[in-house]
Amino acid sequence: MSDSEAEETHKNSTEPVDNAWSLKIPTFKRDDNPHGLVEESSFATLFPKYREKYLKEVWPLVQQCVAEHDLKAELDLVEGSMVVKTTRKTWDPYIVIKARDMIKLMARSVPFEQAKRVLQDEIGCDIIKIGNLVHKKEKFVKRRQRLIGPNGATLKSIELLTDCYVLVQGNTVAALGPYKGLQQVRDIVLETMNNVHPIYNIKALMIKRELMKDPKLASEDWSRFLPKFTNKNISKRKQPKVKKPKKEYTPFPPAQPESKIDKQLASGEYFLNKEQKQAKKQQEHNAKQAEAAKKQDERRNKDFVPPTEEAPNRKRNAEDANTRVDVKALKAKLVKANKSVKS
Repeated sequence: MSDSEAEETHKNSTEPVDNAWSLKIPTFKRDDNPHGLVEESSFATLFPKYREKYLKEVWPLVQQCVAEHDLKAELDLVEGSMVVKTTRKTWDPYIVIKARDMIKLMARSVPFEQAKRVLQDEIGCDIIKIGNLVHKKEKFVKRRQRLIGPNGATLKSIELLTDCYVLVQGNTVAALGPYKGLQQVRDIVLETMNNVHPIYNIKALMIKRELMKDPKLASEDWSRFLPKFTNKNISKRKQPKVKKPKKEYTPFPPAQPESKIDKQLASGEYFLNKEQKQAKKQQEHNAKQAEAAKKQDERRNKDFVPPTEEAPNRKRNAEDANTRVDVKALKAKLVKANKSVKS
């Protein structure tokens, strides 16, 4: 059986596939589409001002590269845009999509030597937007730097393990390489921005590469060999000094507060006529005024109120009388003592 027959039988088979990555995609040839395309397709992309000088230099090479695939490329320096178009000779309908990806990568600072690889069938590209994954700018800058690593070491190891070219630029990560590697790069980038260090994924890829070499472990579960990430981040939110006790949950809503009309109904004021209401209001006002006047008089007369003197205590005088010394008895006692000493 020839290769073309084998490919044909594989196309028509509907059996499940064990490893989809090992399948070879049949090449699309000029004979498969001899009549070309009916309509012209074009894609345009804008580029920043700082890329203008570089694009101006390499644009002849870009035109030469796309001409090999029967495409046309235009550079508009006034609008700041790049355009790729199909021609009447274009036979591959998907090559214009590949050319669109190439100019997108070039607009995102990927050099032309790398960007032109996307025109190959086995090579794809992925532009991962990371700007809106982290809300705080400081955290975003730290995690993006963590992805690059010291002197670009982390990014280089990701490139070696995934066989992809990776460029971190602003709020995006541009990746270029085989489709399996692009999937791995996307997983690493997204997990890094979600605060998982890329070293865990790099170690996992290295272990998987070694395990693939052993045919005995091909059908076994590899989860026991892979590193496990545990999040040890503790909430640093400041706790309040005085914590209010949480109220017990009740399914019933709180009682509705009394309105002004409810209070008037309870006091009977609601049923009074206009004159009675005014009289009551005047009475309350007079009472408040009298109370305020009384307090004012007390405050003014405070300095003229005589202090209260303590009344004589009779009990204390009686105790003083009992404790008085009897002088005559004391003299007689002393004389008697002297006589006894002389004798």
